[in-house]
Parts: sequence; structure tokens; C-alpha cells
Amino acid sequence: MTVSAQAPPAPARPAGDPGPGSASGPGTGLDPGELDGLRTVRARHPWRWAAGAAALVVLVQFLHGLATNPAWDWATFRLYFTADTILQAIGRTLELTAYGTVLGFALGAVVAAMRLSRSAILRTLAWAYVWVFRSIPLIVQLVFWFNLSYLYKRFGFGIPFGPTFGDFETVGALGALGAAVLGLGLHQAAFAAEIIRGGVIAVDAGQREAAAALGIPRGRQAWRIVLPQAMRSILPAAANEVISLLKGTSVVYVMAIGELFYQAQVIYGRTGRVVPLLMVATVWYVVLTTVLSIGQYYVERYFSRGARRTPRPTPLRRLRAFLRSLPARTSGGTP
Repeated sequence: MTVSAQAPPAPARPAGDPGPGSASGPGTGLDPGELDGLRTVRARHPWRWAAGAAALVVLVQFLHGLATNPAWDWATFRLYFTADTILQAIGRTLELTAYGTVLGFALGAVVAAMRLSRSAILRTLAWAYVWVFRSIPLIVQLVFWFNLSYLYKRFGFGIPFGPTFGDFETVGALGALGAAVLGLGLHQAAFAAEIIRGGVIAVDAGQREAAAALGIPRGRQAWRIVLPQAMRSILPAAANEVISLLKGTSVVYVMAIGELFYQAQVIYGRTGRVVPLLMVATVWYVVLTTVLSIGQYYVERYFSRGARRTPRPTPLRRLRAFLRSLPARTSGGTP
């Protein structure tokens, strides 16, 4: 016969006793109704409010100066902001940015693959490329490529150190626009290679090991496993480089290419209105970088699907939700 010990039943608590595990009760020294009379006081941050007020005063003063100082010459700004020459210059700026981005990241992906290669020769050559093109200022590279025909009159195709099957003149093949695209692309490729390499090595090595254990081919590992995860690290820095390239196209003014900054220089050199024309270029650069930043947000949101089951709502959706909740907020109800 088996005998089992049974614990005695717990005594019944009074109706007002919350129990020993609560914040108030017989075990805490607080009466159950003692907290009911306390008033909740919000924390006050006087210095935070003072700093915010000072920042607002400085901002209002700056905006007041923009509106009332006649030296800004807003009439000239409005006259040239949508002028045909300025709009054509914006198109040339976007053209240079697009060409430089495509060439830079295509070549940068190749250089990054070389730096991640097991071949010591490829790694050394890729490191040397990144070292050289990151060390030389962009304006020096542009001037060099613009004067390439001074060093090499003709380029030919053939066997190395052997006969040539065909050649062409450098001056006719590489004009000002071609030299600008080549300089921007080669310069951008050095930075893009490091961005891509950093994103790839940020992926946990266990991902590749697990894929190799499952027998997945190396190309499929890179395209379907490594790259989607690396994009979350690549995208912010890559978008930053594209925005920097958009503003860096202003350097090609030394080659007399009619991009935005060069065209603004031409106009204020003719009219003498330096400040309003500089503001025209500045505002257009702000508009273009804002559009690129919005695109960056949505691309990053797309590639974050693997990290978050439910992506955060977009700013437009949050604004719509806030507007729908306004009637409940103004009436004192629960939004």
C-alpha cells in the first residue's frame, strides 16, 4: 500500500487582501487603498524646453532673414529656378549620376569579388585598384582622363606585345562627356567595391556552411542566400555614395560640361547675380537628394522583409492613420 502526503488547503483570503505577491497587502506594509489617493506628476525637463526654445528662436531668425533680406534676390531666384537652361542642366546632372552609378557599381562588384577571391594575385590587384582610386582626388582624375589623348594618341586591339588588328584615335572616341563618365565610374567603383565587400563579409559564415552542407551550388549560395542578407548592410552606404556622386557631378565644371553647377556659374557670370543663382543650384540639389532618399527608404524596406515579419508602416500610412484618429482624439475618446 502506497501512502502519499497531501498539502493542507490554503486558507481563504479576505475579500480586500490582494495576496503576498502583490505590491500592496499584508506583506508589504501598504494598505490596499493607500495608493488611490496619490497624484501622478509628470517629470519636468526645464533645460530641455529651454534648449528647444532657443533652437526655435535661431530658426525663426534665420527664416526671417531669408524673407526680408533683399540681398537674397528672390525675384531672380524665381526667374531662373525653372528656366530651360537650368532644367537641361538638371537632366545632364542626372545623366552623369546614372552613368557613374551603373559603371561604378558594376565594376565595384567585380573588384569586390576579386578582393574576396582565394587567388593572391586577384586580391592584390583589387587592393591596389581601391588604394589608387581612393587616394587620388576626383577632380585630378577627371582632368587626367580629359587629357588622356595627350599621352596616348591612338588605342588599338590585338595581341599583347604583338600585332594590332585595329586602332582608333583617342580624341574622337573619348570626348568631354565620355571622360567625365569614365572618371566618375572608376572613382565610384573603388568605394562601391568596399561597400559590397563589407556587406558580404557581414553575413554570418554559418549561412554559407549550412548551404554547402545541403549541397547548394556556390553560385546559388551567393545569389539566393548571401546577397539578400548582405543587401541590408550594403544599401545604406550604397545610397549614401549615390547621393554623394550626384553632388560630386558638380566637379565636372572643370571640363565645361553643362551640368547644374556649371550652368549656374555661366548665368551668374553673365548677370552678376551670384547669390540667387547659387540658391537655385542649392535648392535643386536638395530636391534631387530628397527624391533619392525616399527611394532609398522604400528599397531598404523591401529588403528588410527577411528580418521583420511585419514591416513598419510607411510614413504615408502613418499620416493617414493619424488623420483618421483625429476625431477620436479631439473628442477625448480612444483613438
